[in-house]
This record gives sequence, C-alpha cells and structure tokens, in this order.
Amino acid sequence: MNPGHADRRTGRPLRSFGGAGPRKTPGLLVHVDYAIARRGVPAAASFRHWTEAALFAARHRNPVELSIRLVGEREGRALNRQYRGKDHATNVLSFPAELPRGVTSPLLGDLVICAPVVARESREQRKVAREHYAHLTVHGILHLLGFDHQEGIEAARMEKLETRVLAKLGIADPYAR
Repeated sequence: MNPGHADRRTGRPLRSFGGAGPRKTPGLLVHVDYAIARRGVPAAASFRHWTEAALFAARHRNPVELSIRLVGEREGRALNRQYRGKDHATNVLSFPAELPRGVTSPLLGDLVICAPVVARESREQRKVAREHYAHLTVHGILHLLGFDHQEGIEAARMEKLETRVLAKLGIADPYAR
C-alpha cells in the first residue's frame, strides 16, 4: 500500500473517494507546516486525505497546491487581528491565492489552523479532536474554493456539502443540534 494512503500513526488505510481502493488525486500538493508541537495533532497524510475529500465533493478536478499551517494561540491571534480585525485566535483561517486576472495556477491558497483553539473547542463541544480537525480542514478548503456561509442560501449549500464530505469520512454531522 502506498504510505500516503494510510494513517502514519495507526497504519490503518484511509477511506477512498470515487471507486474501489485508495484514490490519489493527480496534481494535488498539500504542504503541512507544524509551527507547534505535534502531540495530539493529525499527521500530514490526514490533512491531505481530508483535502482530497473536499475537492472531490466540490467536483474540483484541476491540479491543486496549498499549504496548511498549524499554529499556536499567539500566531493565530496575530493573524486573526491582522486580517480580520478580531483580537482573538480562531480555529481556521482561509487565505485564497490572489492571482492576477488571466493567470492560471494550481495554487489554491493557505489554511491556518490554530491547534489550541481546536483542542479547546473539541473539549467544550465534546467532539473527537481528529474529527474536528477534519471538519475545519474541509470547511477551510471550501472557503478556498469560493464557498461562503455569510448568506442564508450559500450558508446552507456550504453546510450541506461539508456534512456530505464528513459523512463519507465516517464523521457525524457537526451542525446537528
């Protein structure tokens, strides 16, 4: 088995999308940067798998390159303050690639996930941390693809797609009340 399709910690195969056996998305590059201790944080292969699931569900078939940076509270707060004007760390920030008009590139953008916020939310909401990381990754990827949740119809569409992706990953609806 290709090691990119197994959880590096458990050795268990990751679920595939779109047919029998592991599926590898051609032209998918996911760079994962750990700016924090890795304890309790999923392996890079998991982030790649969740990214692939979101891209597949959104029917995005073009080559993609993106970065996912896992940060601590201080960096998460600084980025949220600088880019959103909010003086607290948030769980995930999405930074779509800004390409000049007419320029095509596989670069999708960057995600920043604040590990301490994810850990805290997981405890408070009684969620499995790994599943919360999966949800936030899928949520962030959809933002990079242009999905939004500010307006009613768009929010419902994005939430439905997130829920469908997570269900295929064996994760319960994170929006269920």
